[in-house]
Amino acid sequence: MCAAKVAGVDSSTQSCKVVVCDADTGEILHQAHAPHPDGTEVAPEAWWDALRAAGDGLLDQVDAIAVAGQQHGLVALDAEGRPVRDALLWNDIRSAAAADELILELGGAQAWADAVGSVPVAAFTVAKLRWLADHEPEFADRTARIMLPHDYLTWRLRGGGPGTPEPEPTTDRGDASGTGYWSPADCEYRKDLLALGFRGRTPELPRVLEPAEAAGRTPAGVLVAAGTGDNAGAALGLGIGDGDVVVSLGTSGTVFARSAVPSADATAAVAGFADATGAFLPLVCTLNAARVLEYAADLLGVDLVTLESLAAQAPPGADGLVLLPYLSGERTPNLPHATGSLHGLRPETMRPSHIARAAFEGMLCNMAEALDHLRSRGTGVRRILLIGGAARSALVAEIAAQIFGVPVTVPQPIEYVALGAARQAAWALSDAAEPPTWPARTAAEIPAPAAPAIGRRIRAEYQRAHGDLYGSSSMGVATHVPRRRRRRRGHD
Repeated sequence: MCAAKVAGVDSSTQSCKVVVCDADTGEILHQAHAPHPDGTEVAPEAWWDALRAAGDGLLDQVDAIAVAGQQHGLVALDAEGRPVRDALLWNDIRSAAAADELILELGGAQAWADAVGSVPVAAFTVAKLRWLADHEPEFADRTARIMLPHDYLTWRLRGGGPGTPEPEPTTDRGDASGTGYWSPADCEYRKDLLALGFRGRTPELPRVLEPAEAAGRTPAGVLVAAGTGDNAGAALGLGIGDGDVVVSLGTSGTVFARSAVPSADATAAVAGFADATGAFLPLVCTLNAARVLEYAADLLGVDLVTLESLAAQAPPGADGLVLLPYLSGERTPNLPHATGSLHGLRPETMRPSHIARAAFEGMLCNMAEALDHLRSRGTGVRRILLIGGAARSALVAEIAAQIFGVPVTVPQPIEYVALGAARQAAWALSDAAEPPTWPARTAAEIPAPAAPAIGRRIRAEYQRAHGDLYGSSSMGVATHVPRRRRRRRGHD
């Protein structure tokens, strides 16, 4: 009898990745990918086209499939299942002011943390609903159903689509917990918050499935698992345990850990998400991660390999040159309209090697600040699991151990979001109480630094530069206006 095969899909911001695995062992048998369009709003049909392209010849060979997708995005459909407009993605910051309004209207950040475990920021679906209601009310009025990106693809796999409003849409705890209108602690929708965000409108929402519950089947009979959000998918793919903290360096940066209890952080830094196993996933997200290195390479006119070589030539700390890497604004700290900035430029630091080093250290200091938020909420850190495109750099791993001050494990460069989705599909197929045990895949182990003072000095310089520009440590709840600009306005 042939072993069962399962497929996992990672529908990310930039592309769709598909992995096919042996359901028992987790061995990766096949992989494929297809690109997504650039931008902060995308036609949902483009995701479906990419999934079909990446899965061509693969998905008809599997027994079960699950989709893990980029979180927060808003897919608004009419009564016939047609998108009323392009989907608004998590990285569309037009909803920043809407998030601020919603915080005030409910009575403050603590009220939101108590209600849904998180405080809305621009990325959250509830903030995008408010933006849509206020700026495109004709589309808001036509919206009969709301989905998240992974919900939409799960629905399409099961035969849903434009002009075909059935079958019933589904989602899961992990992705629903990023909307701003579902409570991880209570495991239920807060339709009062949905109505608050959407100016009184209450469109249909997907049914929330249990972690191992099946959403249905494809028209060809393949089991479709619940799916989840990308970060919960990565956690499942890595099989994280107590003391493991994941730092993911992709388009965005995330820092997250598994927890047995829900989180409710009124500072808005830690999002109180659920995971894909029935537990919780406190998470801190930044807008700027691996692309900081890409932009630095473009600035210096080199490729990424040369950028790494240049950075290795400069001393740790780059002789005081600091990059605040807020190139796309920032989510944590909450600075959606900030820009990147270089501090400490002097004749001896205006060198390609120092600028390259500052890019590596700035990206990782920003992630270390995010890690501090998790620590402040009681998360213990035994080791860091470093994943994402930038984790493939040996220098990134070396600097990460130095700046984080703990051992760093670099798993093999595998699509862990897609792998987690595949593991979830195997779980749904098995009908077992726990997900299948698949082996860990480790590529490198970097010990904690022998001289931790160096990492502390780098971080102190970074925090000083942040304080000079924004008036507070990045561990605080930052405002949207740099300190110097606020002073000018104060004298207008």
